[in-house]
Amino acid sequence: MDIRIKEILKTPATGQEIRVKGWVRSKRDSKAVCFLAINDGSCMSNIQVIIDKESANNGVLNSINRLNTGASCNILGKLVESQGQGQSVEVQALEVEVLGEAPEDYPLQKKRHSFEFLREIAHLRPRTNTFAAVARVRNSMSFAIHKYFQENGFLYVNTPIITESDAEGAGEMFQVTTVPLDKLNGGVDYSRDFFGKKASLTVSGQLCGETYATALGNIYTFGPTFRAENSNTTKHLAEFWMIEPEMAFCDINMNIDIAEDFLKYILKYVLENCQEDMEFFDQHIEKGVIDKLKGVINTEFTRITYTDGIKILEESKKDFQFPVKWGIDLQTEHEKYLTEHFGGPVAVVDYPKDIKAFYMKLNADGKTVRGVDILVPRLGEIIGGSQREDDYDILVQKIKEVGLKPEEYSWYLDTRKYGSVPHSGFGLGFARLIMYVTGMENIRDVIPFPRTTKNLRF
Repeated sequence: MDIRIKEILKTPATGQEIRVKGWVRSKRDSKAVCFLAINDGSCMSNIQVIIDKESANNGVLNSINRLNTGASCNILGKLVESQGQGQSVEVQALEVEVLGEAPEDYPLQKKRHSFEFLREIAHLRPRTNTFAAVARVRNSMSFAIHKYFQENGFLYVNTPIITESDAEGAGEMFQVTTVPLDKLNGGVDYSRDFFGKKASLTVSGQLCGETYATALGNIYTFGPTFRAENSNTTKHLAEFWMIEPEMAFCDINMNIDIAEDFLKYILKYVLENCQEDMEFFDQHIEKGVIDKLKGVINTEFTRITYTDGIKILEESKKDFQFPVKWGIDLQTEHEKYLTEHFGGPVAVVDYPKDIKAFYMKLNADGKTVRGVDILVPRLGEIIGGSQREDDYDILVQKIKEVGLKPEEYSWYLDTRKYGSVPHSGFGLGFARLIMYVTGMENIRDVIPFPRTTKNLRF
């Protein structure tokens, strides 16, 4: 296996021959010497390749003329101590092979490109510093997610992408059908459709995850979810990935403990394993993002009830855009204020039942449920969860209250009918977590190929 540039840059300069494969980020050419900055995506840094044109053979000289920005190459050279600043080693080229040329109309020239422009060429933007760094951080966080749960006794479960159940009860689901579109105007005869009934893309793996948690203990899902929500904002996607653990024999307080521990673990892992990329984000994207993450890691999360949170907001006398009163769903401005008020992350519990999903455990007061939102500074909500309703009769009633049909959730109700246990879980949108970690302001810039309303490219 070839050595990646990330490892080459750590290798002592002893004059040994080494092979570099990558893409040309920049080229400086003079009469006697040609300097190439080569990057292979393994790290932020380029490696400098020096070609002595006076001693180079005709094959190497011909290759130089074909190596424009964006071209790919295979270079054999000697690894020597660098004479310039910014790197400890460089490569003195002996052989240069052009693998793929890049003509002058290559879109990513050596200049600053706007994120808006780069979204139009999402298939090329991973070659830029910013999006390569996002990809590496995303990869590291994905590994950390599995690592955390595997180290703590959770089983990884794959839940269905195609489903008939609306976990959120909001109805914003994409329909899946084999009926030709020109026959949909008169409605679909679902008995003749592929599944014999209406099917949709899942909005959450939670309900199916609960069935495994109530048999195996602690499980987690980590996969794609879909929302047909017509929101053209910097925080919404039609297709995104969710992390959703479910824990049996777990109440709301234990749920918060795990959520806090999990979040801190992921943030710490990224800071330890993506130092170069995080320094880039700290310098170029959001000043102080590293200190922000360290603040979350080193701060014990405050826990308050929704009712106490509303009282704090009312007593603040702050002129919020959205007026504050008991019963409202907290907006981002309210959530940010609470984190500022307490000087760190806040877990808000016991929300009004009318603004939360049907599956949340009803409190004794009959007005609130054991739901929790975890808020972090400068963002607001980052995790949403709850203790799940484990009483069969209450759950049936709540399903009816939101206009759903209990018979369509018979399989879900069976987990309460046969050996019900207290259990809890939470959901964390992966893309929003990456936004928080990197400081990127648009969710379309932290997922490889964003799917949004009126946008289905690549």
